[in-house]
Amino acid sequence: QVQLMESGGGSVQAGESLRLSCVASGGTTGGNSMAWFRQAPGKAREGVASIFEGSPSDADSVKGRFTIAKDNAKNTLYLEMSSLKPEDTAKYYCAAANGRRTFCRGGYCFPSLKGADFDHWGQGIQVTVSS
Repeated sequence: QVQLMESGGGSVQAGESLRLSCVASGGTTGGNSMAWFRQAPGKAREGVASIFEGSPSDADSVKGRFTIAKDNAKNTLYLEMSSLKPEDTAKYYCAAANGRRTFCRGGYCFPSLKGADFDHWGQGIQVTVSS
């Protein structure tokens, strides 16, 4: 059974940066889609960024500010967050799929940002951005 453990969250001021990490145990990050999701109080879960091997995709709300990366040798997923805004405040979750998960549009396929496509979830970690 794959277990995911997030770290790196906390409270920051708007405009600052944070890096989230997610270590996978009981499985491998290699060959599997992995992603970050977030959920703010009273809001639906949102796919933030996803990656399959070297190919990432991210939500419009974080494009240009967040970067997802994966180190298969360390079985670790990262989310580099910069220029943080108060609306980025949420609990962030790491997720892993059993295999590759994509969505296709206009003849191109991208790593999935759909929660239902992922099989394993971390407990989540809080990120709070104050103005």
